[in-house]
Amino acid sequence: MSPRRKTAASTGITGYRRNRFSLVLASSVCGKAQVTVHCGWMRTGHWQFFTILICSVACAVSALAHDPGLSSATMVVGDQDIKAVALFHSRDLQQLIKNGASSYPSLANQILRLQHGGESLPPKLERVERDVNDNVRFQLSYIRPPLGSLTVSSGIIGRLPFGHREFVTIQTASGESLGGRLLSARENEFSVFVAPASQSRAVSGFADFFLLGIRHILTGYDHLLFLLGILIVCSGFFAAARIITCFTLAHSITLALATFHVVNLSNRIVEPLIAASIVYVGCENLVGRNSLQWRWILTFAFGLFHGLGFASVLKEMGVGESSVGIALPLVSFNLGVETGQLAIAALILPLAWKTKESANLSRIAVPWLSAIIVIAGTFWFVQRVFLA
Repeated sequence: MSPRRKTAASTGITGYRRNRFSLVLASSVCGKAQVTVHCGWMRTGHWQFFTILICSVACAVSALAHDPGLSSATMVVGDQDIKAVALFHSRDLQQLIKNGASSYPSLANQILRLQHGGESLPPKLERVERDVNDNVRFQLSYIRPPLGSLTVSSGIIGRLPFGHREFVTIQTASGESLGGRLLSARENEFSVFVAPASQSRAVSGFADFFLLGIRHILTGYDHLLFLLGILIVCSGFFAAARIITCFTLAHSITLALATFHVVNLSNRIVEPLIAASIVYVGCENLVGRNSLQWRWILTFAFGLFHGLGFASVLKEMGVGESSVGIALPLVSFNLGVETGQLAIAALILPLAWKTKESANLSRIAVPWLSAIIVIAGTFWFVQRVFLA
């Protein structure tokens, strides 16, 4: 018996032979990888099964590792038209085009399909571009339907790689969401309701700026402290009404003038003046009680500066940059400020009048509150003048 056969017999293994084989697996995702398997003694025929098993597992892993693709589309419903931006990876569009990037415009009519009242809205291709990350961006526009249900679908998702998804969102020009859906080859359609252009703009714009005005006065602690300082010494309802009316009239005037760019003062001037008005009111409460009968005049004067402070909020939002669409934000924002201001007065005045019923309590509460107002106003003045 040869040494080789003797070795096999001595180990109790028969019918084995040594095999050395190599597998070269190719994957469209991972590229090429050579896998060499060295087998010991294997039963004849088992190595073929082992080879097939490895190839099957490798192909399955490669298929699972392939990204089926995810695209996105954002649509903005304006007053006159609908703007859409759709983003795809160029790899996902390869099987749909014949002449490379030059064929991308031919897909414009199929990217997003919009229907209103059973009729299709034809898209207009504004621009198509391919960025450095191989993403293809389509910019489309459609004529805005007047009113009713708008149905959105994709004309190409059924021809994209299996499992592809497209996330579509629709919103108004003011940012209000109208709906969204993750489209697929199986679920490739959804609908949203489009309100009339004028109604959508008016309702959304009025509510947004009205709430902004309320939020600004409630979170504007310098304005709140000024109101507290002028109201805690009011002797009755009519005195309070006169002061609130003067303050409202004054800041409404400068709010409008600043929004229309008739008056322009830097915030570096306006903000310290607001702080100075707080200090002055607090000091007058402490030492100038005899001059409070003329407080409505002082309130009107200081209210002019507070109006310029209110206007800075609208300027930061771009209101007043053109002659279009100024009145609605201005009026609704000012109404919001007045609503918040009246709510604050409704809380402060009953407490102030209740305090005046007790002479001892009034002698303690008003000076202490006024001192706090002076300290806070001084802090803001120093911060805005020297630390800004």
